[in-house]
Amino acid sequence: MFQKKAVNDESLFTMLMKGKMETEVVDAELVLPSYLSFKKVQMYEKYPKGQARGRHWKHLKQIIQAENYQNYPPDEPNYVNIESPPSMHPCKKICDITGFEAPYHDPRTNLRYANTEVFKIIRSLPNEYVQRYLALRNAAIVLK
Repeated sequence: MFQKKAVNDESLFTMLMKGKMETEVVDAELVLPSYLSFKKVQMYEKYPKGQARGRHWKHLKQIIQAENYQNYPPDEPNYVNIESPPSMHPCKKICDITGFEAPYHDPRTNLRYANTEVFKIIRSLPNEYVQRYLALRNAAIVLK
């Protein structure tokens, strides 16, 4: 009667390399793994010539060109012609000096500020600089 032998990967590899496989193993038609788990995978096997090694990122311009958006009907929405309504959320208030989120505003100059250090800077600014900051925000007013 046919008996199965417990063969681990290393002994199987040594038998394969020496060419001394038992007839029982050959007759059993074992499915051998495509690679042996203990063998180190070479880079040229893992990444054949001409294949990228890492993740390839596409820029928006490349995506738009690949999609051929000019062939789509004009009434079908896509990334090029999408129109959205104005946001329902209030816009964030940004500090005029630092660019951080500003929970406060100076009542005397109407400049927004993020913390006390910026407030001290705002109070020490000359009037012409304050007007320039307000003009950047399109909130230019004449201060008295």
